[in-house]
Amino acid sequence: MAKTSWTRRLQAVMFRMPMMITCRQFEDFIVDYLEGDLPARDRRSFEIHLRFCRECRDYLDAYKASLDAAKQGLADDLAELPDQVPDDLVDAVVATIKEAR
Repeated sequence: MAKTSWTRRLQAVMFRMPMMITCRQFEDFIVDYLEGDLPARDRRSFEIHLRFCRECRDYLDAYKASLDAAKQGLADDLAELPDQVPDDLVDAVVATIKEAR
């Protein structure tokens, strides 16, 4: 979808504001933001960007939905684990998931 000239002008001004980040930086910060690991200054910049950029708000919502779906899928898969799976394999998978968090 092509951006209107108004949107382009707004973004040109917006990205010159103090503490404003670009959409690319927004993507780079998203994981740390969701995990609560983003330093206070970067978190403020991230949240300011969210207020002004609809595309990044939509992206964040989709990202969260994807994470929720993946977590639900993982929970469903573990709930339906067949009896014949070796305990050491289950332990290894659970340990890997914990390390990834």
